[in-house]
Amino acid sequence: MSKDPVPLKAVHHVEFWVGNAKQAAYYYRKAFGFSQLAYSGLETGNRDWIESGGGMRDTIKSHHNVGGLPDDMAMELCEPIRELYKDEVRLLAEFLEVPVAHRQPFPGPGLAVRVMGEATPERTNIVRKACYIVEDELESAAKNGKMELPWQYFAVLLPVKTVGVQGDVRAYGNTIAVRAVQSYDAMTAQALDVPYSVLRKISERITRELKSDVNRVVYDITDKPPGTIEWE
Repeated sequence: MSKDPVPLKAVHHVEFWVGNAKQAAYYYRKAFGFSQLAYSGLETGNRDWIESGGGMRDTIKSHHNVGGLPDDMAMELCEPIRELYKDEVRLLAEFLEVPVAHRQPFPGPGLAVRVMGEATPERTNIVRKACYIVEDELESAAKNGKMELPWQYFAVLLPVKTVGVQGDVRAYGNTIAVRAVQSYDAMTAQALDVPYSVLRKISERITRELKSDVNRVVYDITDKPPGTIEWE
């Protein structure tokens, strides 16, 4: 976790204040000590605006950094990588010697998009812990030569509960879906053939460490298309 004293919200996007651009500009100026804020930078990439639709393009999914910004934002929008695909962004990051150039993507809106249904603090905390287990086990397996490291990998909390057993007691618990894909530019993706032993260990850890909340783990074998990488 960052030790930066600047409030977390101060480094997030303007959409937190959609409809009140003056408040957004004031908050940024106060947080960073600027007397005047002229630009708002977004990490919008080529895929974002292509999939978000517009004109003759169909809306595949609405990305958080496309649309929704107020007209009177009081700041100039700056999108330096708008015309680049993700593989091109990584090439640029390599050229600039960015140390996290090949870190897996993380959704701009945060873990809430991995909570199907209502994203309450409790449900978001469940998916956060499940994501950690998925990341930890897949990275460990890749490091030990059991498999290749996926391009993106995470957990999704489903909006259904199913019957299970805890000890000798009937119980209802949540279901976690594990997602791991390989991709080049995020426009298409292939579900990774994760070794069964690795998937089994992920399932055992999730159902053991989150046993009061989760009693079932499934693996998503859907490519993109027809499915998207993130579920929402």
